Amino acid sequence: MSKDYYKTLGVEKSASADELKKAFRKLAHKYHPDKQGGDEAKFKEVNEAYQVLGNEQKRAQYDQYGADFESQGGFGGGAGWEDFMRASRGQGGAQFDFGDIDLGDLFGGMFGGGGRRQRQRRGNDIQVDVQIEFKEAVFGVEKEIRLNKNNNCDVCAGSGAEPGSNVKKCAECNGHGQVKQVQRTILGAMQTVATCPSCAGAGEKAEKSCKHCGGDGRVRSESVYKVKIPAGIHDEGTIKLAGKGESAGVGGQSGDLYVVVHIKADKIFERDGYDIYTDLHINYPQAVLGDKVEIDTLDGKKRLVIPEGVDSHQQIRLKGLGVPNLSGSGRGSHYVRVIVDIPKKINRNAKKLIQDLIEEL
Repeated sequence: MSKDYYKTLGVEKSASADELKKAFRKLAHKYHPDKQGGDEAKFKEVNEAYQVLGNEQKRAQYDQYGADFESQGGFGGGAGWEDFMRASRGQGGAQFDFGDIDLGDLFGGMFGGGGRRQRQRRGNDIQVDVQIEFKEAVFGVEKEIRLNKNNNCDVCAGSGAEPGSNVKKCAECNGHGQVKQVQRTILGAMQTVATCPSCAGAGEKAEKSCKHCGGDGRVRSESVYKVKIPAGIHDEGTIKLAGKGESAGVGGQSGDLYVVVHIKADKIFERDGYDIYTDLHINYPQAVLGDKVEIDTLDGKKRLVIPEGVDSHQQIRLKGLGVPNLSGSGRGSHYVRVIVDIPKKINRNAKKLIQDLIEEL
């Protein structure tokens, strides 16, 4: 059955170029497979229809021969559907030519950008682990981190040029950092955009390459960083040092350094969020009569009042003596869990006293 491209786009056969363009934009947004509720089959049909009707010459052939006009000398092969999908997502440096419709404009809002520009070459991110003490996590600490990695060359500052050498616009890409090629495809003309192999995307080249790094703009060396770990950080909390990862060399952007913090367990304190928990063992008379005792807190020794008739495993709250909040809005609480120790063995006199006490109660 012959395909009706006009029906696919929902327009009349007499539709103008602007009407075709408007219909294509609307349907492409509606059916894009990466959008919630999208339909890849419909999306493909819409693009196929617009590739024909959006081209004046192909439209004339279609009007004369129908959907079989390709057998009468239509367009040939080339890149396929996967290339188009990568282009619509802004991946692989590919860009299709839809006349004056730019895929970057059409799908940019959906994917955070389009295929108009290729991403700048970027160095690798690095992750390092650091272990700290319990109280260091509570009150914050500064740690020194040393690591060997690719850094910008300290002789040429990452430019790849020998000091004193002139830097000129790259002749191959005319300073754009990218080169373009156009080829015919089943969906029309496809324009690919790739990083210039001559200047590595920098858009300029040095007359003489740096002898220290060989023109690469980066060398392997040791880096030392002072990392401020904030008070209240959680176990496996991550601190990002932007631009402190691997250098990408000439024309690139350095990656990021991620410091993952691991907190050692403490013998006394337990932590739950911003609250602290400790156990306090007391005897039966203390539980009945109450008492005043000294306990360990994050801020040193503090006096705790045990109320009369306290139950075993009852918690006493010390407000504001917990872990500082990362947002800076105060501190959590210190909860003291009271544990009443019951003696396993007692002598005859003690038993009599307890029995007398029971009678009194």
